[in-house]
Amino acid sequence: MPNIPFFDGHNDTLLKLWMAEGADKEKPFIEGMAGAHIDLPRAKAGGMVGGFFAMFPPPLKTAGPPPVGLSENLPPLLAWADAQQSTNGMASILLRLERAGALAVCRSAAELRAAIDAGTLASVFHIEGAEAIDTDFRSLDVLYAAGLRSVGLVWSRQNAFATGVPFRHNVDPDIGPGLTDAGKELVRVCNAMGVMLDMSHLNAAGFRDVAAISDKPIVATHSNVHAICPHARNLVDWQLAAIAESRGVVGLNYAVGFLRPDGLFRADTEIELMVRHVDALVEALGEDGVALGSDFDGAMMPEAIGDITGVQKLLQALLDKGYGADLVGKIALGNWLSVLERTIG
Repeated sequence: MPNIPFFDGHNDTLLKLWMAEGADKEKPFIEGMAGAHIDLPRAKAGGMVGGFFAMFPPPLKTAGPPPVGLSENLPPLLAWADAQQSTNGMASILLRLERAGALAVCRSAAELRAAIDAGTLASVFHIEGAEAIDTDFRSLDVLYAAGLRSVGLVWSRQNAFATGVPFRHNVDPDIGPGLTDAGKELVRVCNAMGVMLDMSHLNAAGFRDVAAISDKPIVATHSNVHAICPHARNLVDWQLAAIAESRGVVGLNYAVGFLRPDGLFRADTEIELMVRHVDALVEALGEDGVALGSDFDGAMMPEAIGDITGVQKLLQALLDKGYGADLVGKIALGNWLSVLERTIG
């Protein structure tokens, strides 16, 4: 059977490249990168036609404790200058990959479709955690000009805009305060600019605020179903209902700790459990609301998937379950393209 083309909702490959030793950060992605989940040869071999390439500003080992009153399980705050340094470094790698012809940085849904039709890996410039954006939004203008079209308000920490959830199992995401005034304005500004907002990692109060303010679909690029795996990172029933009402999308996260009911980090997690989450997402969101959001290069994957070349096994498992080819095509590619048309234009 030929590969089913798919679009991935989240990867941390740029972080892996940025943190790697050596001056030529782009060469490993272009020629093949040992120890990574995604590189260009495997993406093409595995049927990946595009994805959200995240820029995640990592925590500093020298940073202090989280703010008083927040869970000790939240990582400490990250200064704007530190976040800018890492975000700019990863953005540079993405733009240099484009100049090398390895991929296309797409600024609209039309550009995404054109790149895919041309056989070029189509990338969406995404930041995971808005620490690199100042509260006057001047850096947002610069990032937008560079190609930014998707923003995750938080990673699992607090910033000037919102509060994330801790990495804890058997916990509800209703932890901590809602959006700050700057966070509420960021939602409005992103809506006006055509920058998609990603709810992954956001706590419940912040989720409610975005849902009340945003006039665009609500999206969680890499999250799963809390009723199956009760991790703070996963979505509870009312959140899924809000996403469905907005005609939004959830991308299935392959990270084993967000799939398993016991929350354990075990690579022997079966693909059937991934299918169970897809079943629940389709029931909650409908056929137009479910997509893929792997978390490749940022988390432990089921060993049956392994890397980007294993995604076809998940798609085949959906077909074997009785999902029709049209629905699998929506989950693999069509639903991301549709929601991007309605968010970034």
